Amino acid sequence: MRRLLPLAVLLAAASASAQDEELMPLNGVGRMTIEAGWRHTSNGTFYDSFYSLPAYQGVQRAPESPGGPFLAGSFAYSVTEFFELGIDLFATGEQLRFTGAPTITNITYGALVGLRLQTLLDILTPEGVVPFVGIQSGPTLVYSVAEGVGSRELFTQAWAGSVGATFRFSAQWGLTAEYRLAFVRGQSVFNNKAEFKGLSSYNAGGNWFALGVTYFFASEPSRPFSTLP
Repeated sequence: MRRLLPLAVLLAAASASAQDEELMPLNGVGRMTIEAGWRHTSNGTFYDSFYSLPAYQGVQRAPESPGGPFLAGSFAYSVTEFFELGIDLFATGEQLRFTGAPTITNITYGALVGLRLQTLLDILTPEGVVPFVGIQSGPTLVYSVAEGVGSRELFTQAWAGSVGATFRFSAQWGLTAEYRLAFVRGQSVFNNKAEFKGLSSYNAGGNWFALGVTYFFASEPSRPFSTLP
């Protein structure tokens, strides 16, 4: 029993030392996140509009799109422990198939500037978990193309809300899981043709799911002002 006492003391001291170690704070930390994922967009209204056109009434309805890829690069800076400012460059797209008409390929890309509310929780990973929620908006180009029909571009404004978390495995690296709900509409290439007059716009936003790798840039240490000789 006496032999176990020194070992217990050492373990207790090590545990106390580990608890005293503080996590790297968020204030003043920059980050870069590269994400990839999937976009799923409900375009039921657009399909309803298409199959209500005189030339397509009564035609068997094609299944709606299963979605398409999503890519984004985020560059951000934490101005405080709880607020982060950032800009995202993104691109996403999908194909819409129709009975008796060419397949439309829709691509959405642009930049989103936003504010994120965040906090640091000392759980799960060595450097803690950073849950966040944010809102973003920015210039967006919505591009629609179909073989034999042509292409159409629309420059517009996108809005997006985001929620997610970054799991920090070290002071420099983390894994980010994020969901965005984006709001942006586009005019399809079909709207270039007279026979598609009255066709509604389509949803170029929708649900964006992504996983990414995050690299953190440590905050610069404060330096006192140099005194004049």
